[in-house]
Amino acid sequence: MENALLIGLSRQMALRRELDVVANNVANINTTGFKTDSSVFEEYLMPVASHDHFQGRDRRLSYVQDRATWHDMGQGPLKQTNNPLDVAIDGNAFLVVQTPRGERYTRNGAFQINAQGQLVTSEGYPVLGDGGPVQFQNEDRDITIARDGTISVPQGARGRLRLVTFANVQRLQKDSTSTFAAPADMQPQAAEQVHLIQGSVEQSNVRPVIEMARMIEVSRQYTQLSTLLQQHGDIRKSAIERLAEVPA
Repeated sequence: MENALLIGLSRQMALRRELDVVANNVANINTTGFKTDSSVFEEYLMPVASHDHFQGRDRRLSYVQDRATWHDMGQGPLKQTNNPLDVAIDGNAFLVVQTPRGERYTRNGAFQINAQGQLVTSEGYPVLGDGGPVQFQNEDRDITIARDGTISVPQGARGRLRLVTFANVQRLQKDSTSTFAAPADMQPQAAEQVHLIQGSVEQSNVRPVIEMARMIEVSRQYTQLSTLLQQHGDIRKSAIERLAEVPA
């Protein structure tokens, strides 16, 4: 009976983690450049006793284990904004931004110009070009961003946006809602055959109907499991009370 409670508890913990992931997806339906997360679970077989001189052999118990979270890097729908500082990536690549924690990678191309004339993200992080942060002059007007990322004004070029890709994007770790950090042993590579679309942004790739249905399903499973564990607890309590009765 204790085994049933422990196995049920492991499943509840996995469901709680999955519900957190789904809830985060739903909360970021309207976050530009957000990528959907999904949970990965695996079976964990409890090892049997190390000694085999018992009369009955141990049975291996099957638990559920929260293994990892993977990112759905599928491209989200493009939304036209007509803002000359907005760019959307057409292809598998990331823009590079500089944060206090180091370089980060994003597909959120909703940019603006700060008081120092730098091209920055909505969080205020400088956007990096091939030669460092993209810098504008006070008199710069009519900004154009070419398909290859080259930024130009009537007075001349202001740099080219840095576009990178990775051999294994699943190893990237989310640093915020729309930025990723790369492990120290994984270096970015220059992206090829990737284009930018000026005046547009990439929306979240979260599918609202699927995520809401999944949230309802996980909640129901958690509730059903709670009821089952409560029933097991009641049976255990009843058995103890009966065993404790002293015949008159």
